[in-house]
Amino acid sequence: MNSFDFYNPVKILFGEGKIDQLAQEVPVNAIVLMTYGGGSIKKNGIYDKVLSALKGYKVVEFGGIEPNPRFETLMNAVTVVNAEKITFLLAVGGGSVLDGTKFIAAASLFKGDPWDILKRGAKVEKALPIGTILTLPATGSEMNSGGVITRESTKEKLVFGSPLLFPKFSILDPTTTYSLPKNQLANGIVDAFIHTTEQYLTYPSNSPIQDRYAESILKTLIEIAPHVLADTDDYQARANFMWSCTMALNGLIGAGVPTDWATHMIGHVLTAFFGLDHGVTLAIVLPALLREMKDDKREKLLQYGRNVWGIENGTEDNRIDEAIIRTASFFNSLGVKTKLSAYGITSDQLAPIFERFQTRQWKLGERKNITANRIELILRSAL
Repeated sequence: MNSFDFYNPVKILFGEGKIDQLAQEVPVNAIVLMTYGGGSIKKNGIYDKVLSALKGYKVVEFGGIEPNPRFETLMNAVTVVNAEKITFLLAVGGGSVLDGTKFIAAASLFKGDPWDILKRGAKVEKALPIGTILTLPATGSEMNSGGVITRESTKEKLVFGSPLLFPKFSILDPTTTYSLPKNQLANGIVDAFIHTTEQYLTYPSNSPIQDRYAESILKTLIEIAPHVLADTDDYQARANFMWSCTMALNGLIGAGVPTDWATHMIGHVLTAFFGLDHGVTLAIVLPALLREMKDDKREKLLQYGRNVWGIENGTEDNRIDEAIIRTASFFNSLGVKTKLSAYGITSDQLAPIFERFQTRQWKLGERKNITANRIELILRSAL
């Protein structure tokens, strides 16, 4: 196991009815900016619950944060923060709203061009405090300090983060997921699954605790997925789904182990160019990447096949191939297709993607050997 520092100060309030405790967590006399997405919280009753819980507070609203939140939209929110003298941010929604709100928190107090936080990795020196109410499990943003933002004008999707951007608290009520459409639930399952594999399917590091945690998350997602998609009021299935997503990216399973993240970095570029859902891009890239990199990941793929899928028989190569096939089949069983062609994307359309990776000369993966040429092979095999 590698040396590591682990820090996660987020207070979690988990369970049905926890929104009622919101006023106990928001600072007294705070001027609150409540951020949300397309307005579904007004249809499912969450909006009214939040306002009721915040009775007595000054609450300013900022809606319309997109899936794959846009830099341009978030800068409009920064203008509102400054005009209204906001002192606390409350994100109500899924990972995109939470990520966007983290960026608002940093950009509102940033001296200089906030784009530098994303483009140049400029250090966040100050940030407004944040609380979150999670309505769509997927990204783990409710218990981590990072995010991903898209700039539409340049078709870039970039990551950022700072210890100052951990939420002060996050409310996780599984009943808030009851009204979600199946495609969003499926994308959330895929996202959590691949967050886990990015920290697990690398190479052995003598870290059995982290490995077993990761395997338990993967097995739980496989087990509960049919129940999550089939039954809108199965509280236990939704609770385990929500907590699996949180545990997949709160820093715990990645502490002291090598991590990959190439699937995410490639997926971000696909989203920026084609507008595909984040979960969809991950489901497309991961099986293709595992096929290309299976020699590098051999030991962990064998472990994954054995401990997650129960694959015991056959040659090593056969067992690895079977593990990759079952992974893709799992995503397809959720209704998330694993080929670019399923979304109408052709080989000719990939040219700008290849050009971007050639220009950036990124070296991705746990061994930093996933170069632009290998990314082209991965994406061509995903057609």
